[in-house]
Amino acid sequence: MRAVLWRGPGRLLLATVAAAAGFTTAGAQIRFTYSSGQTVSPAYEGWMPTPNGFAMYFGYMNTNWLQEFDVPIGPDNAIEPGGPDRGQPTHFYPRRSPFLFTVDVPKDIGTTELIWTLSTNGKTEKAYASLKTDYQIDNQVISTEVGGDFGSLRDELRTNIPPELRVEGPKHRSVRVGEPLTLIAFAGDPDNLPARRDGKLQPRNASGQMPGESAAPAAPRASPPSNPANLATLIYRPPSSIVPSSGPGLRFSWLVYRGKSSAVTFTPDQMKTWTDTRAYANSPWSPPYTIPVPPADGKWTTQATFAEAGTYTLRAVASDGSVFTYDNVTVSVGR
Repeated sequence: MRAVLWRGPGRLLLATVAAAAGFTTAGAQIRFTYSSGQTVSPAYEGWMPTPNGFAMYFGYMNTNWLQEFDVPIGPDNAIEPGGPDRGQPTHFYPRRSPFLFTVDVPKDIGTTELIWTLSTNGKTEKAYASLKTDYQIDNQVISTEVGGDFGSLRDELRTNIPPELRVEGPKHRSVRVGEPLTLIAFAGDPDNLPARRDGKLQPRNASGQMPGESAAPAAPRASPPSNPANLATLIYRPPSSIVPSSGPGLRFSWLVYRGKSSAVTFTPDQMKTWTDTRAYANSPWSPPYTIPVPPADGKWTTQATFAEAGTYTLRAVASDGSVFTYDNVTVSVGR
């Protein structure tokens, strides 16, 4: 049995291929999925030019479906040169989290590589980031890699404007264990691209206003089948497609970027930002799923409650289904 690794700009796929021996059909294959015990592979997604240099995009692939990791900044989670802390996460959700963060580098970086080293389950893996021309990306590439707009390749997505995002309040907060922290964020889609397929209205900016437009009632989510056996079969079946697909439409979520995710409870429950393709998984890549209609004023109110003391970084994620905008809030939790 051999492991086959495909790598390319914005793509990191891992499959395990079995030898044909023992099968009646030549070339038969077995695809294994794992709940735990596997590693996290850091991924370099590509680069874009910026006014002052270049932005290098990174993400990761956690080969496990259930096991999550907390890897502090240090020898086991470092980006060099200039690190070890270059803004990478320390909490790693299951499966694929693409285009999760960027590292800005100057115009004179030349052929210097950034190397992200990540050790999980006793194995060390590295991602090598450079300005090679094959790794130049644009917003259409990002959309394609995340299955945005149902996998559309239309040219308009090259000029897609990322959502506006504004988180109210200070960037650093303090609360006690068990004390709810209210988080208020405003998000809007300035160009309404890609537009919702149902034609329902969306806020266009993060001002908290949508002049001249009124909100449509939220579209109900599809209900899971009532038979528990059928539901279990759907939830735990293997993903039906190697490349996930997501519908267009403004959406917003909080995630734990640094800190112990199991110690944080969000109310209401947050739509997943990692590509969970299992059915009824509260994920925009999960069939069947309807992207909820956003609030008319673009205002999302969430409460975060912490079960353990420590320092946490919460990341706000606004997406139009194709590209993303991020903002962070650091929370010091005392007893």
